[in-house]
Amino acid sequence: MSTNTPTSQQEAFASLSPAVMRASTVVFDNFEDFVQRKQRQPDGFSYGVTGTPTARLLEQKVAQLENGRHCVIAPSGAAALMTTVMGFVRGGDHLLVSAACYGALKSFAEKWLARMGVEVELYRPDMGADIEALIKDNTRMICMEAPGTVTMEMQDIPAITAVARQRGVLTMLDNTWASPLGFAGLDHGVDFSIQAATKFLGGHSDVLMGCISMNDHAHYDILRETQSILGQQVSPEDCFLVLRGLETLKLRVAAQGSATLQVARHLAQHPMVERMMYPPLESDPGHALWKRDYRTHGCLFSMILKPGPEQAFNSFFDSLQHFVIGASWGGVHSLAAYYPAALQANRAFPATDQPVVRLSIGLEDSTLLIADLDRALAAYAQAQTPG
Repeated sequence: MSTNTPTSQQEAFASLSPAVMRASTVVFDNFEDFVQRKQRQPDGFSYGVTGTPTARLLEQKVAQLENGRHCVIAPSGAAALMTTVMGFVRGGDHLLVSAACYGALKSFAEKWLARMGVEVELYRPDMGADIEALIKDNTRMICMEAPGTVTMEMQDIPAITAVARQRGVLTMLDNTWASPLGFAGLDHGVDFSIQAATKFLGGHSDVLMGCISMNDHAHYDILRETQSILGQQVSPEDCFLVLRGLETLKLRVAAQGSATLQVARHLAQHPMVERMMYPPLESDPGHALWKRDYRTHGCLFSMILKPGPEQAFNSFFDSLQHFVIGASWGGVHSLAAYYPAALQANRAFPATDQPVVRLSIGLEDSTLLIADLDRALAAYAQAQTPG
């Protein structure tokens, strides 16, 4: 009898690329398996919304990167943040959120959770053990991000997590800037280490995804259920893209970090740059914390230019040739973004009342990027000259 059957063909096939397994409906061998299907979670499969083997493979690889036991993926970095909060915070709880956290998380806390009876408090984004003064009997979770979104403030993560554990408070960290290669959040006491896989993990600006990593199995069980209830399904094709991105993660993070430090040091000396916001620079207020705890340079930083009219910023951005204007970061192409003065001044605990320019450094030749920025800064200076 021929052995050239579909089953034997599949068994004989091996590939370096993971299989992309699509499914909405999961089928069962018998009635009892179907009745008991919920018992398959959190690791097993009962319906497509909680993932297929393609998703589980990605979750396993991210958990390994994070030095964690478990991972749950979500359709975006924002979704990962919200899923984590929704899994554990309830009406009557007190939630501490860094004022430098991702804007959507702050908006979700202040515009949605607060209306559901959660007591939301923004805290100074450069805190450490002194956060204990803000913890109440009903404090449920502390939401951290370091460096902070846009203005790059550093928090003392180990000090905060030590206080939180003593007081029985959960901690979550948006660790996207450093990636798991740069900062081991779980090793530093964080309960939930969150990545916007859209950025470094995917690496090519073509996928949206978020990852939540943890060690505690009970937390994992809750988050898998939360993922299912909220319908936070992730496409297996997107999982494949991030799995592929992980293959070059170490190389990209190293190359982009090296170039970013080179570009940042050049800009720090430029006469049109008033202030750099980048912890790997010795002049940054958060440099000591970065040097103590972090292993990579990131690819993202911000800067404040010498004061100028709005037209000068138009000239700066319109003069860029190698930087693309866009709000994301972490991919192989360099990006530039603008955050107006009013947005900064209206923040809780503002780092500045001036406009902020944020740059993400990709894999282009750093000498070309520096020349591009020099031209744009010359245009910025020229636009300030009367006539």
